Amino acid sequence: MASPELLRAFERQADWCRKLEARFTADVVETLADQLRSGAPLATLLSEWPGDPSADAVPLRLCGALHALALDPDSALSALYPPRSTTLDRAAFVEKLDAALRSDPAFFERMLRQPPQTNEIGRSAVLLGGFATVAIDTGLPLALLEIGASAGLNLRWDRYRFDLGVQSWGDVASTVRIASTWRGSPPALPATIEIAERAGCDEAPLDPRSASDRRTLLAYCWPEQRERVERLRAALELASSDALAVECADAAQWLERQLEKRRPNVATVVYHSIVWHYLSAPTQQAARAAIEQAGQRATDAAPLAWLALEFAVEGQPPELTLTRWPGGARQRLATAHPHGADVVWSGAP
Repeated sequence: MASPELLRAFERQADWCRKLEARFTADVVETLADQLRSGAPLATLLSEWPGDPSADAVPLRLCGALHALALDPDSALSALYPPRSTTLDRAAFVEKLDAALRSDPAFFERMLRQPPQTNEIGRSAVLLGGFATVAIDTGLPLALLEIGASAGLNLRWDRYRFDLGVQSWGDVASTVRIASTWRGSPPALPATIEIAERAGCDEAPLDPRSASDRRTLLAYCWPEQRERVERLRAALELASSDALAVECADAAQWLERQLEKRRPNVATVVYHSIVWHYLSAPTQQAARAAIEQAGQRATDAAPLAWLALEFAVEGQPPELTLTRWPGGARQRLATAHPHGADVVWSGAP
């Protein structure tokens, strides 16, 4: 029998999936929870979890493993998943789940050890407002430093086209198009934003040129949300055409090295999106210290910004915050849909 904490993690995830219009995935999560309660083979696999199952996104890890199998058109699960089926046949799903657990338990154990890697590019539509604010206020090109960068898709945001409702921005010829509803008091967008440098790190980076890594990213995209799936495919195809690589590194140690560099006449932007809660407490503390120490060295000619799209309150939409040095002033710029589909701008201090 699964622990109450583990079952609550599945219940919360099912609720979130329904709120975010992912009904098929919600049904999968609920069916998995039923299996955990019943003492089925899945309960043996997940008899214990060493950490916080909600913070560790255990339901999403398991859903990613199952979707990865379903992405193989010849697999037993493929016929039960979108686009071939839009509703979940729960009885058939349980049968195929038990068979998969028996045939390759090592695969599930491996997938459960790694955090989900969504690299959701829709979040670029939220981050864009922060980048624009820094670019306009400083009048300088940006050096982009992203932690938890996964395959680096949100390091390439200036190569995408954004439809923001009342305005558009970006490369009109881009094969990657992101639609987001901007409400409230949105920031001004310059015609272009100059990028002087871009770099990213991740504890388990993915390579968009690798078929296996592309499949991993697609596995964590909810299968019924076909627009997101196809947008991700387009972003991976675009990313595979350049040489940008995400470094395998601890976030705090990487930031310490990167922020030691002098970047005159450039605004350095450290940023991340739905990453912070995956970092250990010591890594969070060390990363924060590295950023704040670099902030003390910032000047008007070489300013520093910390842009974060993260959950601040459980059960509430993530917030976009911007902290800038010199000075260390912090603003809450917006609240947003977790995938960037809707943004409410405030710019409130």
